[in-house]
Amino acid sequence: MSNILQHSHDNHDHDHGNDVQKVNTPEWKSHLNLIIALGIFLVMMVLEYGFHFNTNNYLGLVIFLFAYYLAGSDVLKLAWVKARRSDFFNEFSLMSIATIGAFSIGAYSEGVAVMIFYSIGEWFQESAVKKAKNNIKALLDIRPDTVTVIRNNTPIDVKPTEVVIGEMIQVKPGEKVALDGILNTEHATFNTAALTGESKPDEKYNGDEILAGMINESKLAEVKVTSLFRDSKLSKILEMVQDATARKSKTQLFISRFAKIYTPIVFALAVLLVVIPSFIYPDYVFTDWLYRGLVFLVISCPCALVVSIPLGYFGGISLASKNGILFKGGNFLDVMSTIDTVVMDKTGTLTKGVFKVQEMDTEMDRNDFIKIVAAIESKSSHPIAKAITQYADGKYEDTVVKDVEEIAGHGLRGTVDGKDVLAGNGKLLRKFNISFPDHIENIVESIVVVAVDKRYAGYITVADEIKEDAAHTISDLKKNDILTIMLSGDKDTIVQKTAYLLGLDKAFGALLPENKVNKVKELKNANKRIAFVGDGVNDAPVIALADVGIAMGGLGSDAAIETADVVIQTDQPSKILSAIKIGKITKWIVWQNIILAMAVKIAVLILGAEGVASLWEAVIADVGVALLAILNAVRIQAKKI
Repeated sequence: MSNILQHSHDNHDHDHGNDVQKVNTPEWKSHLNLIIALGIFLVMMVLEYGFHFNTNNYLGLVIFLFAYYLAGSDVLKLAWVKARRSDFFNEFSLMSIATIGAFSIGAYSEGVAVMIFYSIGEWFQESAVKKAKNNIKALLDIRPDTVTVIRNNTPIDVKPTEVVIGEMIQVKPGEKVALDGILNTEHATFNTAALTGESKPDEKYNGDEILAGMINESKLAEVKVTSLFRDSKLSKILEMVQDATARKSKTQLFISRFAKIYTPIVFALAVLLVVIPSFIYPDYVFTDWLYRGLVFLVISCPCALVVSIPLGYFGGISLASKNGILFKGGNFLDVMSTIDTVVMDKTGTLTKGVFKVQEMDTEMDRNDFIKIVAAIESKSSHPIAKAITQYADGKYEDTVVKDVEEIAGHGLRGTVDGKDVLAGNGKLLRKFNISFPDHIENIVESIVVVAVDKRYAGYITVADEIKEDAAHTISDLKKNDILTIMLSGDKDTIVQKTAYLLGLDKAFGALLPENKVNKVKELKNANKRIAFVGDGVNDAPVIALADVGIAMGGLGSDAAIETADVVIQTDQPSKILSAIKIGKITKWIVWQNIILAMAVKIAVLILGAEGVASLWEAVIADVGVALLAILNAVRIQAKKI
């Protein structure tokens, strides 16, 4: 038996992994004693059943005891350590008492078989749990050990923790970005798979945000650092994942409590099974009933439950991470599987949060019109102004702009190449007694109405662009009988139009943060199980209130991400349904394991008490169920969502 087998009070009654093990040591070497014990046992079985040698003698006892010691010394030690702490009712005690009892009645080969196969089961369990934990860690632990920083015009390699905000770092082709920052190079291509789960290259331009964990796929790039190493989004993601594996679901907590009650009851029943028949049956034979009690102890071991269930949640968290979704604990996988209402913010959640020109209508030459409008808007930092200047694509750069004045709540006034220009809303033109077509007031999108030399010249509409997968997401959610609602602070006409285009069940606009909170409270009072999805600081109170709070991790504010229970790194609405599916898959597989383990154990317990099942059947059933449950749990990680 491996020295890896340890007990942890912080998790469940097993901890099948130990990070102290040397990284380069082959796993089989850690289990060499067990392998030798298995070899001895198989040789003895061949001698007994193949060549009819009598192994149930003094020499056989010595050989079997040696094999027993090799396979079970760690189990015996753990049983002793726990007994000294007044913890008598655990799986190690179950195995120790059952196997020692088997030797005491002359069932040497069966006693060794129980310990060997139990230890083999432990080996598989250790490997499965270790793999699940490593998969989670490997998904995101991609921070480089060194970073090239430019100091005194010279590139030098330092630890990422030594770089301060404002410094310039170089990222070579194929190298991982170590810190969050702003791209200082004209253009670069990055692989964002580690952060978002998307393998498609992401084109970045000067001034775009670059995050730690991205991989440079093009030429040498320079990045101006905007956050310390410990504050990077990648570092925060890693903390979330580490916390997630430690946070237990209600099912895990129930099984842990169940095992603590179940084990002493099993001990008591085993004792009663040996003692009570002596008062009932005249032909009572102690060794026969002791054997039945030992079978009862072996099959009752709760290993399959206390190992496969946490492993199932590890698998769910791992599968989610592969798909760019971070669950902050197994408990949220459980809750996500029960969601019947998804409430969403609009900007940054269902829309891209980036304004773009939608329509341009003018009585002038279109090129001259956009040149004039972009020129005056270039003097404003408003998102709508930026959308117009980007649309103009530099056509206004040779114009002369003077005397620009921003009129609050109205728009801009100034001169462009000597022409008097007004650009703003309808109120601005009315303020200067300039008439314009009536239908303009009925346009839903944000609009910039323009006058040149005191005459109406045309308008430009600007709107936030709907995300590519938003409509498909809403359709799929509704197909799964999930109510879809949008709550937004944007003006109600825009909200209702967006809701209509997407096919949402309900939508409410012009809401302040407290109004959003009240709407969610109303839904909770109607016994709805709510997931709220948002990205802004103003969404944090509602994210905290919902049964599951989901934050868009790419564009999302730190407040939203910190408050959320689930973080979608790709900013794709379609991941909402993926998160629900992963929650349901995890819960279903966990319950499959619970039902399988309990059904087999109860059946064999009854057969053992009746004297039908032997120690052979007991150990095969116990180890077999544990292995089936583990393989079933591991299956989660291979699922395609």
